[in-house]
Amino acid sequence: MTKTKVASLVCCLGEVDDPRKPSNGTLHDFLEILVIAIAAVLSDCDTIEDIAEWGRTKEAWLRKFLVLRNGVASEKTFLRIFQALDPKQFETAFRRWVAGVVSTLTGVLGVDGKTVRGSGSGGESPIHMVSAFATELGVVLGQEKVASKSNEITAIPELLKALHINGLLVSIDAMGCQKNIAGQITDQEGDYLLAVKENQPKLLEAIKTEFIDQYPSEEVDRHRQVLTSHGRIVGQIASVLPAEGVVNLADWPKCKTIGLIDSLRKVGDQESDLERRYYISSRELTAEQLAAAVRSHWGIENRLHWVLDVSFGEDASTVRKDNAPQNLSLLKKIVLNLIRLDTTDKTKCSVRMKRKRAAWNDRIREKILGLTP
Repeated sequence: MTKTKVASLVCCLGEVDDPRKPSNGTLHDFLEILVIAIAAVLSDCDTIEDIAEWGRTKEAWLRKFLVLRNGVASEKTFLRIFQALDPKQFETAFRRWVAGVVSTLTGVLGVDGKTVRGSGSGGESPIHMVSAFATELGVVLGQEKVASKSNEITAIPELLKALHINGLLVSIDAMGCQKNIAGQITDQEGDYLLAVKENQPKLLEAIKTEFIDQYPSEEVDRHRQVLTSHGRIVGQIASVLPAEGVVNLADWPKCKTIGLIDSLRKVGDQESDLERRYYISSRELTAEQLAAAVRSHWGIENRLHWVLDVSFGEDASTVRKDNAPQNLSLLKKIVLNLIRLDTTDKTKCSVRMKRKRAAWNDRIREKILGLTP
């Protein structure tokens, strides 16, 4: 393999153990298989079958950068490797690579979960992945699989532990509104923004009461905005108050702000009921900053989860056995990061179209992968 910009990713992947036994007489280089898979997914391939067929079709192009001593591996070989590949090692390599290519982060780090719906079968539940998403850059920093018969509460601390969150505002929905998670975030020198719902009844009641008591007061900082998108109109009022005297700091360390966002949504002639959401944060936020941070958090839905489903066909995947669903989910996130971090293709288009352009044009693919200047 030639020494190129892609070497940073390959160097990190080089620390992942080949799951095959050498005694079996392996025919294909492990790292080459991973590189082919990344290039294929970038080139609009969503399934193992697609990856193997693309590799065979583009063998001449691949030989510009890879040795391919015995040609391109079969579909069965690709599948066996992703089934057996240690997802923890793969994830560690991914995090190390992202940390090396992403400069100092600022802003909101959204943490949220997504079920890979096609990964369940035969009575087995589909896997559920929790991801950390840098909302300003639109890149994934890490993922953690939720253990069987568990939930996001156990996965979030493990995910955060492996990340550098110093100075970031970590936003999590109500499932992650837990005292230990708040404490971990501040211990790691980050700030938290946690949605508060009925799973924290005392905290929720205290916040509700404070906003009712202070409603007419000029001390309440409010920010009004109207958002329009695809025929939908959303009116919002964000309000903030100091947390002092409302939130128990022994339970919620360094909490400084309580927040409320009231929303009304109108689509066509249909108007929704008032939606009211409450928050706590260890950062002193203005109402305008709260509104912006919450809006950034929900970017994980349309800039990550939606893209994985619509542009990468994640929910349609029928790969279910062993570690393959988790590893393929991470593979798609590697490619999404490559696309989002690419500065060579100036064409403004969707992630779906970026992948198609990489599939159609060798030069574009080479630039996104960093194989050519």
